[in-house]
Amino acid sequence: MLVKTYGSAVYGVDAITITVEVNIDTGVNFLLVGLPDSAVKESQQRIEAALSNNGYRIPGKKITINMAPADIRKEGSAYDLPLALGILSASNQIDAKDIEKYLIMGELSLDGGVQPIKGVLPMAIQARDEGFTGFILPEANSKEAAIVEGLNVYGVNNINEAITVLTNPESVAPKVVDLAEAFETKADQYLFDFSDVKGQENVKRALEIAAAGGHNIILIGPPGVGKTMLAKRIPTILPPLTLEEALETTKIHSVSGLLPTNVSLVTQRPFRNPHHTVSDVALVGGGSNPKPGEISLAHNGILFLDELPEFKRSVLEVLRQPLEDRVVTISRAKMSVDYPSSFMLIASMNPSPSGDFFKPGESADSEFAVKRYLAKISGPLMDRIDLHIEVNPVPFEELRNRENGESSAPIRARVIASRDIQTERYKGIEGVHCNAMLTPKLMKKHCEIDTAGEALLKNAVDRLGFSARSYARILKVARTIADLEGVENIATAHLAEAIQYRSLDREGWLT
Repeated sequence: MLVKTYGSAVYGVDAITITVEVNIDTGVNFLLVGLPDSAVKESQQRIEAALSNNGYRIPGKKITINMAPADIRKEGSAYDLPLALGILSASNQIDAKDIEKYLIMGELSLDGGVQPIKGVLPMAIQARDEGFTGFILPEANSKEAAIVEGLNVYGVNNINEAITVLTNPESVAPKVVDLAEAFETKADQYLFDFSDVKGQENVKRALEIAAAGGHNIILIGPPGVGKTMLAKRIPTILPPLTLEEALETTKIHSVSGLLPTNVSLVTQRPFRNPHHTVSDVALVGGGSNPKPGEISLAHNGILFLDELPEFKRSVLEVLRQPLEDRVVTISRAKMSVDYPSSFMLIASMNPSPSGDFFKPGESADSEFAVKRYLAKISGPLMDRIDLHIEVNPVPFEELRNRENGESSAPIRARVIASRDIQTERYKGIEGVHCNAMLTPKLMKKHCEIDTAGEALLKNAVDRLGFSARSYARILKVARTIADLEGVENIATAHLAEAIQYRSLDREGWLT
């Protein structure tokens, strides 16, 4: 007897439906074909123990299982449940006439328990799009899948519950998740607040501009001035995730297996802070079986690289293409997958090896040592960072000041108002949501400057030797400053402020 069940394989952040064909015939054998990996092949032992411990058995006949399409490699233990249920149905141990209407995934324990799996959200979306009636999966993953409307989701704790769904579906209620409640962002969700920061008003201003326009930023200052402290508070002033952004972010975390148990949706912007010993594969993604890296896990959020010059140069150089294209492509001989990587890069660094500011004649480091230290970061990478901010030590009087600084809430309100202006301006333009994403064509239209502004910018370019990319960054930042003020045209004052945020382009920093 031939029975078909359906599973799913995840490639990139999308899913592909896998047809599991179970045929039982005369003879004694167990054949599993269709390019399964070792974990899939080992399913025979898990299935045999799980069925035996729950009053079922693997029939002593010739069992041939084909997993189609056969040219796609099947990986992991998540196919245990569709294989087991297919065997039970094909051997007439259960009456599951509608089994082909369900997508089924789950790893089996030896006692028949169903263990959680990765990549449930893209599987559920694919199941809905292909017209499946329901999705049978581990209970621990059910909330994640249930946010997909138009699909009945059945979370099961063991194989007997899965059998009940197939044989008596009326007795089982599908999982229901209130999407509005799951997406709700609480006001007290953050542990940090900008009111904790003493002084540093100029830096807070720069961070507000960066958040308002989605700009990359680097903080340069000696140890102990609060660079990391400031960076960790940037998420508190970013606008909340839209539903579309939340779904995109959740898919990436689901594929990576980083979504917490019983959590249906990522509602906070990610903040990824990899150690400086991270490899280039861990940062951008990849491996023999490609997985998302840190830059994709930071999608729609922040990638914070503390002590930037301590990262290997090869690691930093792989950031250049994702920073421009906002997507990273992992290519292998037999496949190529794309991972979204639209993130804000926040970096910090000391201005010299000893941590002192570079002051000729006063620094503890020689001018040559400082230049060699700064040369660890390439010019092309630095060009892709919109704001370069010097962070100075806070005077003792300000540290002792008992009054709190401006909290994150009013800063966030201004940022949201600026983002609303940008959303309306770029409505209908695919791939552009904020000023940092502006293309050269859009810049001509939305970043026009008057004669006085042109003269100021020409003088700055001539004196400071800005590259063409730096010139574009200045215009984008000036556009954001104007949006924060709620004005349509970029004024000379906006350009002047944007120019001062290019510290590392000045003579004496980078050559």
